[in-house]
Amino acid sequence: MPTSFFGWIVFLVQQYHNSYLQGLVTTLTTSLSGTLLGCCVGFVVGMIQSIDYQKDRGALQNLLLAVPKAVCRVYVTVFRGTPMIVQAMVIYYGIAQMFGVNIPAFQAAILIITLNSGAYMAETVRGGIRSIDPGQVEGAQALGMRYMTMMAHVILPQTFRIIAPQIGNTFVANIKDTSVLNVISVTELFYTTNVVAGTYFRMFEAYTITAAIYLTLTLVFNFLLRLLENGLAGSSSYEVLSPESLAQPNER
Repeated sequence: MPTSFFGWIVFLVQQYHNSYLQGLVTTLTTSLSGTLLGCCVGFVVGMIQSIDYQKDRGALQNLLLAVPKAVCRVYVTVFRGTPMIVQAMVIYYGIAQMFGVNIPAFQAAILIITLNSGAYMAETVRGGIRSIDPGQVEGAQALGMRYMTMMAHVILPQTFRIIAPQIGNTFVANIKDTSVLNVISVTELFYTTNVVAGTYFRMFEAYTITAAIYLTLTLVFNFLLRLLENGLAGSSSYEVLSPESLAQPNER
């Protein structure tokens, strides 16, 4: 048996590298799937929340709009105001106890991350939509665009460009937050570490390995996010045309 700190780290990596790799794959799979699905939920909820009440719609239409807006507001408030570990316990154990529905741990993990990410992304999407120049909305309406057409072709493409870095930040946060899913026995990285640490009772060495893995993941993905932000920012990714240049005919 090893007698030094680094000797134990090398020993544990050699003995349990497959277990660490399996936990890493589960962590990345659940965090990526949950982030992508959460973005879809966030876009829908954010769009609903960004719809304003209008007098020309009539009382009935505004009432029908108020119901989904209220549901979305409650959803965002609840999932932004409670820890993910509590959400995991309620969804995985609470639903099974109340309704007799047994959700597999892996699917439950993706559902939990989806709902949690969707609540945060909803506010991000709503803020992104609100940041679009109102003149573009007025111009689209002047062209006779319907609301969904305007959102699909004018608002959402610009919103996505604005919030793309935040989507990446959410993914990085979810990589770390998946560690709380060990409470529902998801064999992600932290759950695997608990098993490894308990085998030889080398807690410090086992958790040091896991900390190094998490740190490496966050550094790599944060670096990629910086590259994405640099690619989306400034005129290096597109050509900015002035009104004068638009008024002049193209020279061939």
